[in-house]
Amino acid sequence: MSALDIVVPVREGAANEQLRYALRSWSANLPHRRVWLIGGRPAWATGVEHIPTRQAGTKYQNTTSAVAAACLHPDVSDPFIYCNDDFFVLRRRTSLPVFHRGPVAEVEAYYATRGNGRYLRGLRETRDLLVELGHPDPVSYELHVPLPIAKGGMLAALEAGRHLDVIHKRTAYGVLAGIGGERMRDVKVLSRGPGYDTSSGFLSTMPDSFAHGMVGRYLRQAFFQPSPYEKGRRR
Repeated sequence: MSALDIVVPVREGAANEQLRYALRSWSANLPHRRVWLIGGRPAWATGVEHIPTRQAGTKYQNTTSAVAAACLHPDVSDPFIYCNDDFFVLRRRTSLPVFHRGPVAEVEAYYATRGNGRYLRGLRETRDLLVELGHPDPVSYELHVPLPIAKGGMLAALEAGRHLDVIHKRTAYGVLAGIGGERMRDVKVLSRGPGYDTSSGFLSTMPDSFAHGMVGRYLRQAFFQPSPYEKGRRR
């Protein structure tokens, strides 16, 4: 796999232990050129590139601004690998396939059982936009795994959905750019218990499941070795 940059939206002000261990996993298992933190940068982080952004909106608006900033920055590789600060790569990758979550309609049915919040509204609005643009049965790319992104395609997707309050940007990009991919189950671990699956080679956590759950204990044991991105290289 040719060395691409990793782009990570980061909330300002947080100590962000999830990011510390995510960086350890990427350093060990996800070949890359540079890491770009977009938004905030924890005091312990070193050896990373940083693009400050204004974080005055919702978390969805802030991450959209972060992705746009990365796409517009001339020094960020094109394409780049888009990650969240709670994505963990468990095994060494020699390539990074594209993954999707299956039809948006099925993902919508899942989230509809958990309430009717802003995220679900954004899913439906993004789906309606894609249908309007000629994609009657779009698939979702809203997985908690790294996604290779071409700058021009993402900027075009963000422009198409600029009127949406919560655009599902991975999905809009993946469908409009026609990136295809392989279907997989999402790897987000919501609970503290033992119900997590490492077979895909990826994991993602919630703050609570990372700090207090069995999955967090597993990740801290798996990636006990500090990465080059930590000041002092503490364990």
